[in-house]
Amino acid sequence: MPTARKLGKRADQRRAMLRGMVTLLLDKGRIETTLARAKELKRVTDKMITIGKKNTLAAKRAAMAYITKEDVVKKLFDQIAPSFEDRHGGYTRVLKLGPRRGDGSEMAIIELVNFTPKDKKDKSKKAKEPKETKDNKKETKSDEKKETAAKPRTPRKPKAVEEPKKAEAEEVKEVKTTKPRAPRKPKVVEEVKESEVSEVIEPVQDIDATADVPELVEVTDEPSETVETTE
Repeated sequence: MPTARKLGKRADQRRAMLRGMVTLLLDKGRIETTLARAKELKRVTDKMITIGKKNTLAAKRAAMAYITKEDVVKKLFDQIAPSFEDRHGGYTRVLKLGPRRGDGSEMAIIELVNFTPKDKKDKSKKAKEPKETKDNKKETKSDEKKETAAKPRTPRKPKAVEEPKKAEAEEVKEVKTTKPRAPRKPKVVEEVKESEVSEVIEPVQDIDATADVPELVEVTDEPSETVETTE
């Protein structure tokens, strides 16, 4: 009996990885992964959709125990499971993409059977809408021109002309020049009173040039004459 694929991981790591991938697949409807993981994911996803088709309280609790998001559980029971009521298995498919560049591992896409990409939805909506012909385009353009011509144009507000800063600077200079300068206060010089000067300075006596001046005696080094004494 073949065993489950180990995918190079331990049991707890493998379970956490598969829980996240199942949640993502049910939410997005299509994911890209390796071929071995896609085959293991197909087995688990089909079981979750089978549980969702029961739509009982026990089934919801079982789904909540495995799927990591409540919004995805609600989507499983309200949208995905009812869309597979007439189908008894094979809810997903695996599409091979070939070897991956780098390590050469086989890549694959796993998706729900009733998955429709967004591009196809947009194309189907565009196909239902009537295509605009050249005449219709011309008519719409002419109508738009008439509407624009009929609407009165609101007058534009005149822009406030800002005076240049140079003129303001010149006005300031003129104001500065027109202001008269205050005269400087003279320095106070203390005048010396004549009375005070007269008190300080005493009168100088006049010296007579004719006054007798004593003659100066010249002192010489010559010895004086000896005086003979008589006995």
